[in-house]
Amino acid sequence: MDALHVDLLVIGFGKGGKTIAAAMGRGGRRVVMVEQSDQMYGGTCINIGCVPTKALVHDAESRRPGDAPKHWYARAVSRKADLTALLRGKNFDMLDVIDTVTVVTGRATFVGSREVEVRAGGDVLRISAETVVIDTGSEPVIPEIPGVLDNPRVTTSTTLIATEDLPARLVIIGGGYVGIELAGVYAQFGSQVTVLESAERVFGREDEDVADAAREILERQGVTFLTGVRATSIRDTDDGATVTYEAAPSSGGTGATSGGAVTGDLVLLAAGRRPVTAGLGLEVAGIRTTDRGAVEVDEHLRTSAVGVFAVGDVNGGPQFTYISLDDSRIVLDQLVGSGERSTADRVAVPYTVFLSPPLARVGLTEREAREAGHDVLVASKAVASLAAMPRARIVEQTDGLMKFVVDASSGLVLGASLLCVDSQELVNTVALAMRHGVRAAELRDAIYTHPSSTEGFNEVLAALA
Repeated sequence: MDALHVDLLVIGFGKGGKTIAAAMGRGGRRVVMVEQSDQMYGGTCINIGCVPTKALVHDAESRRPGDAPKHWYARAVSRKADLTALLRGKNFDMLDVIDTVTVVTGRATFVGSREVEVRAGGDVLRISAETVVIDTGSEPVIPEIPGVLDNPRVTTSTTLIATEDLPARLVIIGGGYVGIELAGVYAQFGSQVTVLESAERVFGREDEDVADAAREILERQGVTFLTGVRATSIRDTDDGATVTYEAAPSSGGTGATSGGAVTGDLVLLAAGRRPVTAGLGLEVAGIRTTDRGAVEVDEHLRTSAVGVFAVGDVNGGPQFTYISLDDSRIVLDQLVGSGERSTADRVAVPYTVFLSPPLARVGLTEREAREAGHDVLVASKAVASLAAMPRARIVEQTDGLMKFVVDASSGLVLGASLLCVDSQELVNTVALAMRHGVRAAELRDAIYTHPSSTEGFNEVLAALA
């Protein structure tokens, strides 16, 4: 067995871990990055998450009525594979060019407080380090439904987006944001899509007017929703995989139907994602986990073991790549900075669901603001009615709405829901304004380029004048 001692050991090639590894390596520290698969250099986002799925979103939106669905889809999957391979190579090179950084491919298991064994086939390497960062990410939850295991017609998001044959019928179990996003993608590619969701409505975190608008868009694109139901079994037939469902207990029997069945060529499990901690040997290192299986961390991302940090999805925080990036800033501040930065510094963190058009939100919904006791003003307008936002018509995407929730006494923006073209960009402007106390009136009266989606703010917020 070979042995190695380094300044920093990073387990998992995700956004946070690779950023820390690169920064410490450039600073002259001896670093080892351990990744269990050479197909995951760069992490989930680049290989099986954000980048490939958004590439599919783009290609699905680009399909014209005359484009053969199966051919267009196969072309999109091929383009997606080329893109992820390119970025995977660039991410490997990003670390490989640093003299003090070594990438090791294999599975790491703790054998001590800051010591692991990495196995690759019959080879074993023991690595000890002054500091360890865990960045093993998350994986799809596999619900305990009879007929799920070892069923070739059952897929996760990871395997679905690598499937080269477009399913004529796709059944999605789970109406969270992963399921919803892929429902829109595959409906636009030409699949007949049915979504089973246990809650009474999809987009449950959004205000009802926003949720209804988003659902209507997806239904026009061909998505069928069955809400208030749960899948009870999956059975293979000559015609495909038949999913049997019943009213979800939480719905009180008031779901879309009391029970029934739907058949698909593929069944996508979209029941959420969980932290990847199995097989790491965390207990050997004295690293505690939460009830949800995440690595337990404090506001500085320190675990219960001295000198061990956890970043990204594995620590149970919001499952966004940009949160993992911010995690890296917190850890680097602990290692080479003042040590003051923490998760408490995060304010007005936005998110986007890449529908067509995308739904982006930051801050409080109207419902949340009122429940919190705010005296609120609401400015909301359908994109199709915005004369001051011609970009929507230029790109032929006039669906959706813009909605701002504003504190009546201070004029500060409490939150915004943007269901419109370019909302993934617009929401960053609103978030920045919220962090720096920019009032709604300033956003309303600002000078924006033309024609742009941002100038929609001028007209929507005029209602508050």
